[in-house]
Amino acid sequence: MDPASMKMLAIGLAVGLGMLGPGLALGLIGFSALQGIARNPEAKGPIFTNMILIAGLAEAVAIYVLIIAILLAMIV
Repeated sequence: MDPASMKMLAIGLAVGLGMLGPGLALGLIGFSALQGIARNPEAKGPIFTNMILIAGLAEAVAIYVLIIAILLAMIV
């Protein structure tokens, strides 16, 4: 296997594994928020606010992974 294909394989594995965490986190965040709202509809506002905040932080991790993958593809 030549070095270029090994580099692309490494980048693909890094992105695949790096995006797995934020993807699972967003699913669990949505599930937990909907379950909390279903159990206590009056608390919809605070639950939704916290859900959006935590979802933004999880998305930030995914964006960091994407940036690192682009840097690896361009520089290394």
